[in-house]
Amino acid sequence: MKRLGIIGAMDEEVHILKGMMQDVSVETIASMEFNKGLFHGKEIVVVRSGIGKVNAAICTQILVDRYHVDAVVNTGVAGSLRNEIDIADIVLSTDAQQHDMDATGFGYDLGIIPRMERSVFEADRALLELAQSVCAEVIPEVGVHTGRVISGDQFISDGKKKEELVSNFDAYCTEMEGAAIAQTAYLNNLPFLIIRAISDKADHSAEMTYSEFEEIAIKNTVKLLSEFIKRI
Repeated sequence: MKRLGIIGAMDEEVHILKGMMQDVSVETIASMEFNKGLFHGKEIVVVRSGIGKVNAAICTQILVDRYHVDAVVNTGVAGSLRNEIDIADIVLSTDAQQHDMDATGFGYDLGIIPRMERSVFEADRALLELAQSVCAEVIPEVGVHTGRVISGDQFISDGKKKEELVSNFDAYCTEMEGAAIAQTAYLNNLPFLIIRAISDKADHSAEMTYSEFEEIAIKNTVKLLSEFIKRI
C-alpha cells in the first residue's frame, strides 16, 4: 500500500496523529485541511472532515481524486448499542449502514438506499484482520468488538431512539460519518475500515459521559492506529 487516508470528524480525533507525522505538507480543499506526510516511513493523509455524512463523503472523494489513496480508515468516537460494549472499548467495522436513510414510504425497509444494489457496505477483510491483530498486542486491556457500524446525522442521546436503532439494525455502535465514508469508498472500489472508540452509551447519559470519556476513548484509537499504520 502506497498511501493511506485517515479521516476523523473532529480535531480531537486527529490532532495527536498529525503531531506524530513528519515531512508534512498541508493543503486546504473544501474548507478541509489535508495533512500529507510520513508516519514511521509510511505515507498517510490525515484530515478532519467535519461532522456529518455530507462532510465525510466529500472528504473521502477528495482523498480519492486528489490524493489517490489506496485505502481509507475512519477513526473517532461512537455510542455503544450493546450492553457488553463498554465506554472506552473499541469497535472495528465488519460493515456499515445509514440508519437515517428512510424510503419506507416507497415500500423499502429502513436503511435501504433506493436504486442501489446494496445499502450495507462491507469493510476490507485484510484491514479488519490487521486491526484485530494489532489490538490484541498493543491494547490487550481494552475490549475490542467486531461488527456493524451505523451512521446518521444525529447524536443519539435518547433511550427511546437507541431502542429503535437496536430493534431495526444489527449494529454495535452508532456515529455520524462512517457509513457515508463506506458508501463513497464502495463507489470508488476503495478498501475501508471504521475504527471507533466508545465514548458513551447512546442514551440519556450520553451527553455527560461523552464529555468525560472522549479523551480516554481517543487515546485508545491512537495507540491502535500508530501500530496499525506501521504494519500496513
